[in-house]
Amino acid sequence: MTTETQHSLAPEKLAVVGAGLVGSLWALMLAQRGHHVHVFERRSDPRKGTYKGGRSINLALSDRGWRALEKAGIADAVREIALPITHRTMHSTNDSLTHQPYGLPNAVGKFDDPQCIYSVSRALLNRLLVQESEKHSRVVYQFDRKCTDLDLDTTSLTLEDEKGAKHTEAFDRIFGTDGAFSAVRDRLTRTDRFDFSQRYLTHGYKEIEMRPTADGQFKMEADALHIWPRGEFMLMGLPNPDGTFTCTVFAPYDGPNGLNGLDTEDAVTAYFSIHFPDVIPLIPDFAAQWLANPTSSLVMTQCYPWHHGDAICLMGDAAHAIVPFYGQGMNSGMEDCSVLSELLDSMDSPQDWAKTMQHYTELRKPSGDAILELALRNYIEMRDKTGDPAFLLRKKIEAKLATNYPGRWLPLYSQVTFSHTPYEEALEAGQRQDRIMEKILSQEGIEANWDRPETFESILDAWESQSV
Repeated sequence: MTTETQHSLAPEKLAVVGAGLVGSLWALMLAQRGHHVHVFERRSDPRKGTYKGGRSINLALSDRGWRALEKAGIADAVREIALPITHRTMHSTNDSLTHQPYGLPNAVGKFDDPQCIYSVSRALLNRLLVQESEKHSRVVYQFDRKCTDLDLDTTSLTLEDEKGAKHTEAFDRIFGTDGAFSAVRDRLTRTDRFDFSQRYLTHGYKEIEMRPTADGQFKMEADALHIWPRGEFMLMGLPNPDGTFTCTVFAPYDGPNGLNGLDTEDAVTAYFSIHFPDVIPLIPDFAAQWLANPTSSLVMTQCYPWHHGDAICLMGDAAHAIVPFYGQGMNSGMEDCSVLSELLDSMDSPQDWAKTMQHYTELRKPSGDAILELALRNYIEMRDKTGDPAFLLRKKIEAKLATNYPGRWLPLYSQVTFSHTPYEEALEAGQRQDRIMEKILSQEGIEANWDRPETFESILDAWESQSV
């Protein structure tokens, strides 16, 4: 359902705190239900001025995100700014390249219709979502409005403008989509039996930009996620529609490969010369960019419940901030929108908001915890295992299993990225698959005999018997 004519609920005055990707999408979906939506954002209007990069981390849009965008009726507009990414390209220390398709081959081993993730600029997508949602007459944005307090009894927000003036306004319901350091969630932490935890990864990240050639062409494959895996750290590059690549180093803060020691041009030059020498001619001013751009941290949060009564609800990073290594932060937040919208679709009028929000928490909390764990696991895979021969062999076996025995084995990445399987179910299946594959790969001579039929039958037998 994407049009308001399909909804017969009585309109309410609703607040969305946070005009990021999830907040602007959810505002549109609420307005399509006939509600009057007021969106408050502490930052300035993203459509004004020039976007300043350096800490954005490009987004990887996949099936879960597309489903929400389709439901809101704006998927076609997003496709105009999205670039299809069909594979990973791994850059080794000896300049050799390894290509790893994201999707699965057909019965004869060809990728005729490859599955893709889509690279999207966070800034461009945020601008588009605000623009598309504000076209709706029932959506009103107020930027430079900081939420300083929330009264749970009166469902009122206290908001402060850029001049420091404050005013308080009451709403029927409030949705907190204000990110990892959510003001709405912070107020809920002071309620009885509300659980909250926050932790930082010991690694941070730094961005630099690879600009196009003089004639506007990409300097690397434009349909690939480029990764330079280096053990405990890595460089990653994703393309943008303007011919640039957003290149991001993820590394520990401390130690011999730490970010904290890269604070001079000589140190940065030596670091890239040793670990990423093929990048230097592609980004001539890499050292200057590095020193000019900020080093950013990676935070994870968990909380419970994701709602308070029938009037307050948390969505996106406000409920479940994760690290970016599965490309699911935005997708999981958008899935919050589609799941909550579908729950509203299933309820009879008048809307039972208390029951809907309770069901939303019950459904999404396990998924939020699971994708946090999956993202942490995938960081280790991306930075350390993607160039490992055993890992590459496993990928070959999994691809052939999925192709020759559809429905009996699906790689974990496909479950997370190219399906709507709840994250917690994908995590559980992935853990079983890990145990089975470890047993298979430990067999003597498996490298030479991996594609023998009896190998696949033994894997499937172990999977279906759940014997490991």
